[in-house]
Amino acid sequence: MAMSPDGKTRLDRRFDDLSAAGRAGLVTFITAGDPDTEISRRILAGLPEAGADIIELGMPFSDPMADGPAIQASSQRALKSGQTLKKTLDMVRGFRARDDATPIVLMGYFNPIYIYGAGRFLSDARDAGVDGLIVVDLPPEEDDELCLPALKAGLNFIRLATPTTDDRRLGAVLANTSGFVYYVSIAGITGTRAPDMAGVETALERLKARTRLPVAVGFGVTTVDQVRAIGKVGDAVVVGSALVNIIEKRAQAGAGAGETVDSALDFVRQLALGVKADS
Repeated sequence: MAMSPDGKTRLDRRFDDLSAAGRAGLVTFITAGDPDTEISRRILAGLPEAGADIIELGMPFSDPMADGPAIQASSQRALKSGQTLKKTLDMVRGFRARDDATPIVLMGYFNPIYIYGAGRFLSDARDAGVDGLIVVDLPPEEDDELCLPALKAGLNFIRLATPTTDDRRLGAVLANTSGFVYYVSIAGITGTRAPDMAGVETALERLKARTRLPVAVGFGVTTVDQVRAIGKVGDAVVVGSALVNIIEKRAQAGAGAGETVDSALDFVRQLALGVKADS
C-alpha cells in the first residue's frame, strides 16, 4: 500500500482529493478473470480513465453467498477460465506498473485467502499494490484471523454496515475499520433491489455521527440518476452488479474482447457523469 510521508494511504489521498473537488467518488466492482483474464485485465486498466475513482476487484470464489446472481455467475465464469488468487494479485501488479494513484480494494471471502495462506497473502497483496480488503464472511469477532494482521501489514480493512446493523453492533463493526466504511443500502444480496434514498440518508447521518471515515454506499445502484442521488449524501457510490451484467451480456452474445471492454468502460463513463456533473 503506497503511503506518503505524512502517513496517508492511497485511499486517504483519494478521498482527500474528492473532498477538495467537492464531489463523491465512483467505486466500480469487477470480478478478476471475468469473463477471462485478458479481457478482465483490459477492463481493469481502463477503469480510471473511464471515471472510476476507486476499484474493487473481486476474488473469485465458488460459493459467494452474500452476492446476487450476477456476481455469483461472474465468479463461476472467472473460475472456469482458470482465474486463481495468484493471477488476481498478478493483475494488480500489472495495473500498478501503469497507475500508482488509483486505490484497489480486493473483495471476497476468506476461504481462498485461508487456502493461499493468510500471512503469505497479506505480504503478496501489499507487494502487488493492493490497498485494502473487504472480506464479507469474517465478522469482527474473527479480527485476529485477518483484520488485525492486515492492518499491521499496512492494508486497510473495510467493513460493511447494513440497514440491520444496530447501535451496539455498529461499534464492533467500526472498531478496526479503516480506509472507508461500506454501507450496504439494501437488506439482502447484491444487485437485487434499488436503494431507498430516504433510508440511505438516515443511515448515513447515523454513521457519520459515529465515525470520521468516509462512507461509500453500494448494493442495488444501477443508473446514473441513482449515482447522482447517492453522491449528494455519501462520500462514494459503489456500482458492481450492473457493471458485471454488462460484461455477462457481451460474453453471452459472443462479443469479441474489444467490444466487451468498450461496453464495460462506456457504461462506467456514463455512471461517472453522476458524480462529476455538479462538481
